[in-house]
Amino acid sequence: MSRADNLAKRLAERELAALVVTNLPNVRYLTGFTGSAAMLLVGRDHTLFVTDGRYRDQSAEQLTAAGVDAEIAIGTTMAAQRERLVDAARDYALLALEDHDVTWAQQRELAAAFTNCELVPAGTPVEELRRVKDAGEIDRIRAACAIADDAFGELTARFGTGITEREFALALEFAMRERGASAMSFDPIVASGPNGAKPHAQPSDRVIERHELVVCDFGCIVDGYCSDMTRTVSVGDPGPDARRLYDVVLESQAAGRDAVAVGADCAGVDRASRDVIDAAGLGDTFLHGTGHGVGLDIHEAPRVASSARDTLRDNDVVTVEPGVYLPGVGGVRIEDTVVVTPGGARPLTLTPKDLVL
Repeated sequence: MSRADNLAKRLAERELAALVVTNLPNVRYLTGFTGSAAMLLVGRDHTLFVTDGRYRDQSAEQLTAAGVDAEIAIGTTMAAQRERLVDAARDYALLALEDHDVTWAQQRELAAAFTNCELVPAGTPVEELRRVKDAGEIDRIRAACAIADDAFGELTARFGTGITEREFALALEFAMRERGASAMSFDPIVASGPNGAKPHAQPSDRVIERHELVVCDFGCIVDGYCSDMTRTVSVGDPGPDARRLYDVVLESQAAGRDAVAVGADCAGVDRASRDVIDAAGLGDTFLHGTGHGVGLDIHEAPRVASSARDTLRDNDVVTVEPGVYLPGVGGVRIEDTVVVTPGGARPLTLTPKDLVL
């Protein structure tokens, strides 16, 4: 059964006749299409793929390669593409939209076009399918993690040589692309000294000094799939206070990883990491959740946070990334991407967790 067929089955179980898919990562997941413009109508017994003339050949090639049985329609304008969708949906009384992705303006445009249908919110049916990864998806994430591991391992020798945060971030991006990455999962974070107290600091022209903490959070994309990792390092001993922060986060990260398993509460994994930091008297410096899902998007289901109400499933791919952040002093974050298995977390991030280089 194809992914589109699986989606149609799930829609039928919810008494939804069809779904208009406009989110491009969802279109890619269902069809294999990697272009920048497409819409998909997934119905009970018919799938329509609509794009523009730029992708006439590419769409045919990629949908065929993915084994997708869909009608492909080419429209030179958005109005023409929408008209083709309207024609295909003429027999549907209820038409579902991706309510987390359709803007208010798009909803009004679609409502004006689909006059014979009642438009209803679909929730996140494609994202629910995307959440649990198959072997091929895990292989792609593993490949992206391996590229990040290798690039970082080569470049750490440049710390302490007068390189700035911005220069290191650019070198890291180039090294990952040189190794086969198509893009970055997100703009790399390289935060040294007091800048490390900002969880999402932007690389600056600050020179990375010896004997200070440097937080590096980065990832790359291979065949559409993201990696995500964080390491905190120091060139030379950063001193007892910094080492204590590091040791607390290292213990917290290990506790979170140990809590990962099929059936584990996402909030429980967060609690396992958070309890270690709380016990060290640093609870108010842990400013974010412990992790998140990774796949075609860098942040996707499931969330690993204190407010999460989900449990981990076999072949979920999640991060475990506790951190502490002290304003004016610096920060520590350690992050691995792991696969959830019945026996626990299987790491995809393999870079050692040595503080001192």
